Amino acid sequence: MTAIKVASGSGIPEAVRVHLGMELKALYASILDEDQPSTLLELIARLDVGSTPATPAVPDAFRAGLLDALPGLRAFAVSLTINPTAADDLVQETLLKAWANRHRFEPGSNLMAWLCTILRNQFYTDCRKRKREVEDADGVLAGKIVAPAAQEASGDLRRVWQHLGKLPASQREALVLVAAQGVTYEAAAEMIGCQVGTMKSRVSRARSYLIGSLGMEPRQAAAT
Repeated sequence: MTAIKVASGSGIPEAVRVHLGMELKALYASILDEDQPSTLLELIARLDVGSTPATPAVPDAFRAGLLDALPGLRAFAVSLTINPTAADDLVQETLLKAWANRHRFEPGSNLMAWLCTILRNQFYTDCRKRKREVEDADGVLAGKIVAPAAQEASGDLRRVWQHLGKLPASQREALVLVAAQGVTYEAAAEMIGCQVGTMKSRVSRARSYLIGSLGMEPRQAAAT
């Protein structure tokens, strides 16, 4: 019998883990490739360039940085909300907050990480205000609302998207950051504000759930 290589510390065959990672990256890429909503592009263009004592003027590089970060920022928002419309609202709030606090951003540091931190804080604040569960426990939203790019994608990507939406938001964001975006456990933990061990646990549980839900078998993944 041929031994199945298992990913270190995960209990998941390496071929299965790699296969799932490829599916998640393809799904994330399909969202990144979408045309960005004109409302968000126009918002960035309209942001007031004037300065105040609290918010001094910044170089045009900051506005350009917002434009460069927009696809990834929106993709992260979609992965959290599982709802493109809600994601666009979330990104809009994030851009406005980022602009208002642009004097707090340290030039040369990671703008995308800074923006994602603002975005996820706003997401959880909105959830608390609405007094609703962060996760879509029954997968209702995931079954009815699909990211536009995923609608044109393969059946496999649509299935991944629907099951991804059934994960608790804390596990979903962890999996998207590490497996889809390729962020290290350490960087993801710092962004979210948790221990590295907690991040690894969330990713592991999310992977195990998706692999079980999608019916991935070692033989299936190895043949891909």
